[in-house]
Amino acid sequence: MTVPELVEILQITPSKLHRLIEDRQLAAVRIDGVLRVPAEFIVGNEPLNSLRGTLLALADAGFSDEEAVAWLLGPNDELDERPIEALRAGRKSAVRRATQALAF
Repeated sequence: MTVPELVEILQITPSKLHRLIEDRQLAAVRIDGVLRVPAEFIVGNEPLNSLRGTLLALADAGFSDEEAVAWLLGPNDELDERPIEALRAGRKSAVRRATQALAF
């Protein structure tokens, strides 16, 4: 989702959206020069609640925003599903355990 799309859905200003990204409540990547946030990071009209802690754990493990988004959206053998699917299903503890293994 692009910044204008998210501003409309979340009903916030662009600067507030950028603050959410800076605070790691959301993660964004540039695709063809356009800043985008995966739609799966949004639930209803707000960021996925468990996303921030996971993004912080990935940052602590040395992941860039691009690497963190790729990890969250990619398949994960330890979880037997994509980490974002586990987070959306309420299994944040399993996802956090999987992120801890990445730091070593």
